[in-house]
Amino acid sequence: MKIIITRPLEDATPLAGKLKAMGHEVVVAPLLEIVARAAVTFPKRKYQAICLTSANGVRVLKNIEGLKAIPVFAVGPQSMQVALERGFLHVQAKGGDVVKLAAHIVAALKPDQGPILYISGSETSGDLEGKLRGEGFDVDRVITYEARPTSLLGFEAEIESSNAVLLYSPRSAKLWVLAVKNLQLQTADFTPVHICLSQTIAAYLPENWLKRIAENPTQAALIAALDCKAKAE
Repeated sequence: MKIIITRPLEDATPLAGKLKAMGHEVVVAPLLEIVARAAVTFPKRKYQAICLTSANGVRVLKNIEGLKAIPVFAVGPQSMQVALERGFLHVQAKGGDVVKLAAHIVAALKPDQGPILYISGSETSGDLEGKLRGEGFDVDRVITYEARPTSLLGFEAEIESSNAVLLYSPRSAKLWVLAVKNLQLQTADFTPVHICLSQTIAAYLPENWLKRIAENPTQAALIAALDCKAKAE
């Protein structure tokens, strides 16, 4: 299969290698560019935990001294792996999405044990901060990067000849629809299957587009859905 990966380059590169090893042809066409914020500072507080909803949240950090011994709750295995690579000592992946991550944190921690540090990008796919505050937690959200839209100009031929497109977030789904429209690719011959991490993401795509939803919001499940598509062919 010929697969379009729409993730930022930092996330797409390791995924591309994995898919190529499975025998697929891969085109990396990022819809977003990760731009680190300059001079990020953290409040000097005694945090009981750190929350991550994106691997890029910690990937862009220049200095984690003073933070690396704090327990980290990551939304999934990729953000957990990047946190470990950066030097955090106690990391666990829980949930797969913001709702489940919030539920796990609420069950595992108590508001009176101290504040929580939430490291994120400027835009998120769910309101983790709001969910935790609603349960009585004191949360400091520190934004470490911005994900800026990119242009897919020049990818027209690759997109037209693709069999599948991987979509990881509502924002990427909306940007993908806009890109297809701007590049005038939405024709009768435009028939790739859109492999979506969740039903929420798929809902942003036109009804007549082909879609397949991962059984749960993890990259492993997304690849499994892609594999089902390949076997069907």
